[in-house]
Amino acid sequence: MAHGLQSMSIGYLIDEESPMIWRGPMVTQALEQLLRDTNWHDVDYLIIDLPPGTGDTQLTLAQKIPVTGAVIVTTPQDIALLDARKGLRMFQKVNVPVFGIVENMSTYICPNCHHEEHIFGSGGGQRMAEQYGVDLLGQLPLEASIRDWADNGRPSVVAEPNGRPAQIYRDIALRLAAKISLLAKDYTSRFPSIKIQNT
Repeated sequence: MAHGLQSMSIGYLIDEESPMIWRGPMVTQALEQLLRDTNWHDVDYLIIDLPPGTGDTQLTLAQKIPVTGAVIVTTPQDIALLDARKGLRMFQKVNVPVFGIVENMSTYICPNCHHEEHIFGSGGGQRMAEQYGVDLLGQLPLEASIRDWADNGRPSVVAEPNGRPAQIYRDIALRLAAKISLLAKDYTSRFPSIKIQNT
């Protein structure tokens, strides 16, 4: 538990310097075990952070676990968008709704002179969102403070709750919560005998 949030990671269970030399079946078994055997308590949203790509982990998740939806995280440059597009298309093919795209490292603002520069290119996330008919949920800046706070166990919304990164994170979370709520309403209207508890 940290800052009112529960988390689980394979990193909690192994030595931090031990390499994970696992084949696909071992990875998928570990994923299922982390999800099913963790003593979760009153979970409103369970968010699973996956590596980029379309490997065994993503397929196992989509095929064996009821997934409400996916969020594609990318950076603006073309090479990152290639992997992001593959991930988005995979989720579409296995009928997992894609809620939208988050563009990380979208822009850099110099902390001294406040000059803004698009180090990794600009507009990649927006173009991809338009191409696939999904929403651009938010664009996070490249800021040293985000890394510093995360490395010290204090996310932006805790370390500087009124700062720009914290506001962007909150906006993304609100957009996601709204999309999940609309999906739940649509589901209950199509299947009125099934009751979904609002949390």
